[in-house]
Amino acid sequence: MDEIRWWHTSFGQEEIQKIAESITAEHVSQGPVTEEFEAEFARALSVPYAVATTSGSVALLMSLMAVGIGRDDEVIVPNRTFIAAAHAAMLLGAKIVLVDVMPDIPVMDISQLRKKITSRTKAIIPVHLNGRSNDMAQIQVVAAEHGLAVVEDACQALFSRNAAGYLGTQSDAGCFSLGVTKLISTGQGGMVVTNNEETYERLKLVRNHGVADTFEATYEQVGLNFKFTDMLSSIGLVQLSRVPNRLTHVNAVHERYDSAFDECQFPFIKIIPVNIEAGEVPLWVEVLCEDRPKLMSYLESKGIQTRRFLPDLDDSPHLQNHGEFPNSRMFGDHGVFMPCGPSQSLENVDRVVDALKRF
Repeated sequence: MDEIRWWHTSFGQEEIQKIAESITAEHVSQGPVTEEFEAEFARALSVPYAVATTSGSVALLMSLMAVGIGRDDEVIVPNRTFIAAAHAAMLLGAKIVLVDVMPDIPVMDISQLRKKITSRTKAIIPVHLNGRSNDMAQIQVVAAEHGLAVVEDACQALFSRNAAGYLGTQSDAGCFSLGVTKLISTGQGGMVVTNNEETYERLKLVRNHGVADTFEATYEQVGLNFKFTDMLSSIGLVQLSRVPNRLTHVNAVHERYDSAFDECQFPFIKIIPVNIEAGEVPLWVEVLCEDRPKLMSYLESKGIQTRRFLPDLDDSPHLQNHGEFPNSRMFGDHGVFMPCGPSQSLENVDRVVDALKRF
């Protein structure tokens, strides 16, 4: 029996054909295909502006540069997230200030936010982990009170929604990843969206060494070569067309696990909820297991891949962040990614559930 991969996505002949068309037309580096991809991405999220770049990590870096983060500023980040948000701020000379997450879901605990703000705080990065919405209304209230920028890390939340609309569109800038383990993928890639024209213009300058046209250069600000390519944008355009089916399928995968867990009442494993009814999109299927090594080893023996959660950020010594983060620790110590993804078959999910019944 074939091994069940922990993540499964797919690319097909349409992507190959679109890349071939771009190469034939000599649209290879950033050009008209990227402009089309940006326009379609912005339209899909109902925002006026989108800027394509090389990764979600670079999208975060560019956004922080565009809102003016610099040396000795403080940037607030949740303790449970991929380290990209922290590294983006650190590369600009800023200090990372960590906030614990909620006890039931791994998103920033807003009740602790005000306690972390000082005179040096300049930005908040709420992370919509696995498509779960932060309390953006409260974050915006706090940000307005203290004059702070808000940059949403929506790298795991493409097309997730809350009552106010799409996640990533409710701040100064929203950042998305187009990596392989995302709803849609260009292999590597990222996107920044914004409602603010001034921020949009700064993002474009940051992406191209601080100039609008390299051959008519007046170097007015710091930037770098963060440009995208038309070849990857070709993939992105096709992948965007697959979004409705992929949204339906990842929801179905999560609900299949959820209903099975409700029916079986496994005492050793608990699914971490995602509010699909409210519009959140469960990119991954995340569970908690007290004996994580034993569970993962057992599933591996049955040909089923899983992945442990990444560590809490306070475990990274170079962040130099001290404190107690009990809620984060629970997720970091016991979290497991189950087999999922936009091309993961429901039959595979059933195989995983059958294996869990015998654990």
